[in-house]
Amino acid sequence: MTEVSTGLGTGRASVSAVLDFAWNAGEFTATEAMAGTSLTRSTAIDAIDTLVAADVLRELPNARATGEYRSGRPARRFALSPDLGVVLGVDAGDTHLAVTVADLHDRTLVHHRVDLDPAQSAADRRSTILRHLSAAREEADASPDRVLAVCVGVAAPVDRDGISPPHPDGFWERTNPGLADALRDWAPVVQVKNDAQLAAIAEGTIGVAVDCRDYVALLASERFGGGVVVDGHVLHGAHGGVGEGVVFDHIVGVGSAFGLRYALQEQSRAVVESGEAAADGALGRLVADGPVDPRLVLTLAASGDPDALRVAERVGATVARVVGVLGSMYDPARVIVCGAVAESIEPVLAAARRILPAELHLPAPEILASTLGAEVVSVGAVATARRAAREHAVPRLAAQRLTATA
Repeated sequence: MTEVSTGLGTGRASVSAVLDFAWNAGEFTATEAMAGTSLTRSTAIDAIDTLVAADVLRELPNARATGEYRSGRPARRFALSPDLGVVLGVDAGDTHLAVTVADLHDRTLVHHRVDLDPAQSAADRRSTILRHLSAAREEADASPDRVLAVCVGVAAPVDRDGISPPHPDGFWERTNPGLADALRDWAPVVQVKNDAQLAAIAEGTIGVAVDCRDYVALLASERFGGGVVVDGHVLHGAHGGVGEGVVFDHIVGVGSAFGLRYALQEQSRAVVESGEAAADGALGRLVADGPVDPRLVLTLAASGDPDALRVAERVGATVARVVGVLGSMYDPARVIVCGAVAESIEPVLAAARRILPAELHLPAPEILASTLGAEVVSVGAVATARRAAREHAVPRLAAQRLTATA
């Protein structure tokens, strides 16, 4: 990760306090800034005027000018300047790439999602990612100097410098093809993180873990990987490997880090080939038609089809074993199944909830489906980039502008 200091210094603590307050305040008055920062009125007003002069805060038309105020002296109103810059959030999965350009006011300006060839070389993948980042930035009409922070999620453990450890088959090096170095000059703050950790950040920011301090966000569509939050903190580890799915290769009843998409396909074929499901039934016809679409299997299960429900029960047993391992290791209150498969996974989770208590001595965590769909990692990447802009890039920008106007 590359980042910068704020540059505001202890001598400008009041300016820093007002800037921090402005992030979540929306439109505010000096009185509201005083209450939110515990500054005196004169100090708060001086800090606000300083930030307005640096075009970090924007003074808004007063209430009388907008026709909303009828008597007395209208209060001055302020808001964070809308054109401070943009952030980039990237989900660089094994088989897909999603690039989001967003502003600092929770607005998405550009979002692109494309398929990637999983056999692509590391060098080609790096070039593809950089090409799509440049295209998205240009479409957002954001010059390079307006990019405040970049966050990329990859399907690999990542250390605190954005580097993935070697993998026996080269998988981690290919999914994270030197991105920290390649993106070093793209923004004042560049972060490369594990995708499951970003899913956990997304769930804690706007997902089903907003009010939870102990949970696991389980990316489960393509491969299993867990973003682990304990006591409100995302766990990382020396190499970024907390929650890495390779452990499931060694768990009886799971046997692989491959995710629910593959489990649903395999179990669908297995029940038809064993004769447990009729070849001329709805599930049998799905299997006979070629590659099994897991979403169709789940739709059948949700409609009550007995063969699809048998598949859901078996895959639910796998999920229960996975959640049992996570529950024993991290003692979460919730395990949130994330990824595209989460949109229709409820029949599997219903089975997992019935089976799970037998897998644990501790109280069973609540098993929930994410509401963020296939974009969960993108949401986490953008949230992380916005936080980096708030804590590092914008304070530095403010310091530069204050110096220039001094």
